[in-house]
Amino acid sequence: MSKKWVFLFEEVNEVEKERGSWNAVRLLLGGKGANLAKMASLGISVPPGFTISTEACNEYYKVNEKFPEGMWDQTMVALKHIEEKTGKKVGDTVNPLLVSCRSGAAQSMPGMMDTVLNIGLNDVTAQAMIKLTNNERFVYDSYRRLVQGYACIVLGLKDEIFEKPLEEYKKEKNMKFDNELTAEDWKVMTEKFKKIVIDHGKEFPQDPIEQIRLSIHAVFASWNSDRAKVYRKKANIPDDLGTAVNIVTMVFGNMGEKDSGTGVAFTRNPSTGEKALYGEFLFNAQGEDVVAGIRNTDPIVSLETKIPEAYKKFIEESQRLEKYFTEMQDIEFTVERGVLYFLQTRDGKRTARAKVKIAVDLVEEGLITKEKAILRVSPDDVDTLLHPQFNEKSQEEARKSGKLFAKGVAASPGAAVGRIYFEADTCEKKVKEENQDVIMVRTFTKPDDVHGMLVSKGIFTNQGGATSHAAVVARQFGIPCVVGASATIIDQENKTVRVGDILLKEGDWVSVDGTTGEIFACKLETIKPDLTKQVELTKLLSWADEICAKEGMRSGENMPSKGLQVWANADYPADAKRARMFGAKGIGLCRTEHMFLGDRSLILRKFILAKEEKEKQNALAELQALQTKDFEELFVEMTGLPVIVRLIDPPLHEFLPTLTDLIEEVSTLRAKGVEDKDKENLLTNVKEMHESNPMLGLRGVRLSIVKPELVQMQITAVFEGACQAKKRGFEPIPEIMIPLVSHIAELKQIQPELEKVAAEVLKKYELDIKYKFGTMIETPRAALTGGEIAHLAEFFSFGTNDLTQMTFGYSRDDAESGFLMRYLQLGVLPENPFKSIDTDGVGKLIRMCVTEGRTQRPGMDIGICGEHGGEPRSIKFASDVGLTYVSCSPFRIPIARLSACHALLK
Repeated sequence: MSKKWVFLFEEVNEVEKERGSWNAVRLLLGGKGANLAKMASLGISVPPGFTISTEACNEYYKVNEKFPEGMWDQTMVALKHIEEKTGKKVGDTVNPLLVSCRSGAAQSMPGMMDTVLNIGLNDVTAQAMIKLTNNERFVYDSYRRLVQGYACIVLGLKDEIFEKPLEEYKKEKNMKFDNELTAEDWKVMTEKFKKIVIDHGKEFPQDPIEQIRLSIHAVFASWNSDRAKVYRKKANIPDDLGTAVNIVTMVFGNMGEKDSGTGVAFTRNPSTGEKALYGEFLFNAQGEDVVAGIRNTDPIVSLETKIPEAYKKFIEESQRLEKYFTEMQDIEFTVERGVLYFLQTRDGKRTARAKVKIAVDLVEEGLITKEKAILRVSPDDVDTLLHPQFNEKSQEEARKSGKLFAKGVAASPGAAVGRIYFEADTCEKKVKEENQDVIMVRTFTKPDDVHGMLVSKGIFTNQGGATSHAAVVARQFGIPCVVGASATIIDQENKTVRVGDILLKEGDWVSVDGTTGEIFACKLETIKPDLTKQVELTKLLSWADEICAKEGMRSGENMPSKGLQVWANADYPADAKRARMFGAKGIGLCRTEHMFLGDRSLILRKFILAKEEKEKQNALAELQALQTKDFEELFVEMTGLPVIVRLIDPPLHEFLPTLTDLIEEVSTLRAKGVEDKDKENLLTNVKEMHESNPMLGLRGVRLSIVKPELVQMQITAVFEGACQAKKRGFEPIPEIMIPLVSHIAELKQIQPELEKVAAEVLKKYELDIKYKFGTMIETPRAALTGGEIAHLAEFFSFGTNDLTQMTFGYSRDDAESGFLMRYLQLGVLPENPFKSIDTDGVGKLIRMCVTEGRTQRPGMDIGICGEHGGEPRSIKFASDVGLTYVSCSPFRIPIARLSACHALLK
């Protein structure tokens, strides 16, 4: 007996019981098939149908694109079941059964795979349908759709060879929209379309069974279409899931202007998350007309006045579906002669903003838990919410100066500035080969455009509505998008877009505001959004912090219990203030060398070049006064939270002019006969300090040992600043980090001296301030000897940038601008180790060091303060290893907070 490949909608509860979970059902039947079947089991009006499983699709590819054994026979049996249920028969001359053949993967891929509608129509059944419906226009409209759709999807012909003659015919008849064509017009077009197929050496089959068989082949094949693969890669959908095929009885929205139509609706607004029905409806149309965006639609509320019973029923059932699936639903439906049918429901694609609001609202409505809400929002969503928005002032100025080019439907929020291009291939080329910022301009987008859409900064179209293909894809991937900008006249052939007297050509700059629906013929200024005004995001992140604190770290010996916290890399009081506003629980890295930039570098230069002790001490005193004030304000901003201060790390010659520049300058002066003693002395000093490989030279702890007076000054400034803050009523918690230690002997040499300086300052002020001394683990040897180093170091912080460089033996700057990108293209490395921690190599060193360090010093705080501290997969690794905190730039803190919670929940 062959394996079961085909499942009737009525079998869904049995399948769920057998498979053990709803997720397993979705993997087997795909999202569309599973949800259609579930709706049918709930008593919701769904046309009869069945699903060919995703397992059949995967087997299809294994056996050289042939149907698996027994699948076609099971399909014929299931088709017979539909015939009995509907009282119709495929190919019948009196009451023919027409069906659709629709794709449906386990994870939604809107518009990326194929669907064939109106299967079963031919020259004979078309006449039967005319007699049955007494509606010749509807029948020929449906028949020409089948010929066109079948030719494009199954036979591989291009849309354009059908669209062009249709547009020419409408122009000849002085018509603008498809719904203006009469029965006779569609009859003419149907014959014309059939002739086009023959002229291209293909054949449209008159046998309905053959239509079904080849349509199933086409839908299976669409799983591996170029656009589907591009989409899966962008959406991180596995390639081995396969698509199901759904054979569903056709219902028709193109049976009349008064009582028939088709719509797409979301149970909540997919742009804002507002709890209000959001959708569009087209009277006398089929579903593809709405999704493709080839006709501008009516708001869904228009259904209430024209077909009130269907509208009322739709409201009731859509709310029921949202509660059942505990998620915002995206619903496709058709009204046929006043009768409502549901053709699909799925979790709706939405913007990042809407995703956060909906997740929070569903918690407050009691439908989901906080944990589920957090898992429904990705770190990328948070990143999107932190993307720049247009400066309102510059927008207003652009409006007043006549730069507002057009306005359409605000389909996907955000700000995008770029050069306009009209073809998907061109957009991709301009981005990949010329690194341009691109705005895609189309009359309406099609699934084949997806590769260009995904590389574009923004999109605008002059047709389509908020549920069109362009809008749905843009919202999912956070691409600012405006659709239905109907005032624009797009000339795809000549690559121009016009509104009145304003003409934009390919390559011209525009700014697209997906929040307001405005398109500006200029480059607008952008600004960072204000996180404090994003109420729902603030609430969601506070829940994430609560869960992290409650769950704590994974249970294990010597693990800290406060959970994985997110700290900030911050060097100035303004950074610290922003970091705290974004939710940082401390500063994991204050780079003190950054406090020497600007005019202060001249003071440090005095110290470096000083020949006399007095001159050197004067420079140090000047620096100390400045740094003391810096630290005082830093501790004020971070009162009650730890602040890790890294002592000066780079080599001192970085604060002097470069050797090559000085040689050139002095040589030029000499050639002119000019003697500049200061420049000559500076050149001598720089030559003396020159290093062939400064990254591995006199820096970090080595510099502290060789020139202890500089770091002693820094320790004095840190604790003077802490005491001043304490006197003002604040609670400073300084933690001193000695960088680049490789050997315990280095700490033994310098740390006691620095602790002595700290004690003297506290004694002077007669204050008790808690503090720690620790080290930055940046070299493989330090990681390998973590247990020994923990005898002195009270905390560890992994400097993963340097640790990665030294473990791989790569110079980061040279690698990323040189061979590393080629390595990634060739697959030599799976990913850039400077962006996501190399868990097999660098990660192994970290694990060993954590284990050894905590064996010697139970419960010690250990964190990451490299750029990896804000990267989600690296944060997951940090959680798994049992680190105390990750530290990242202030603007990445919200992303890291959510990632830390995801790491625990997953």
